[in-house]
Amino acid sequence: MQRWLERAVIGLNLCPFAKAVHVKELIRYTVCLEGSPDLVLLELERELLRLADDSPDLVDTSLLILPEAFLHFMEFNDFLKRANKLLARMKLEGIIQLASFHPAFQFADTEPNDITNFSNRAPYPTLHLLREISIDRAVKAFPKAHDIFGQNMETLSRLGHAGWSQLDLGPCVGAVRESSS
Repeated sequence: MQRWLERAVIGLNLCPFAKAVHVKELIRYTVCLEGSPDLVLLELERELLRLADDSPDLVDTSLLILPEAFLHFMEFNDFLKRANKLLARMKLEGIIQLASFHPAFQFADTEPNDITNFSNRAPYPTLHLLREISIDRAVKAFPKAHDIFGQNMETLSRLGHAGWSQLDLGPCVGAVRESSS
């Protein structure tokens, strides 16, 4: 995950806010080895509480990495509804925001191997827990935050699949897993 963060997210500047928290070692990487959505939800609740309780000077953001869960993107996408309901139930909306990454991430109205999908592809299904206050601070420092998505699409289109492969992120980043149904 750190290799992906360094080479793709920071290296391609897909998120201009990631470098500072990475360099300052303010990212917590939590691996959840549960495969059941219910158990993943419990782990997410624990991680949300930990992040809410931690000082931003020690942990600014957290990656909950799920190598044993949600092998298929649509299962993960469906789970995000439950994750956001949990955030609301815990009264953390407006305090913590969830972002998602998956090895087979796919934007609506794109083909599975469209290179633009790779902006949200990671080695494992991952929930990124971000403090809203940190997002607000980052947006103030980067006034053209609304341009990031478009810039990422241009960057990835120029890079192409061959360029992405040269990042050497491992076999599962970018691989589209077929449904077992």
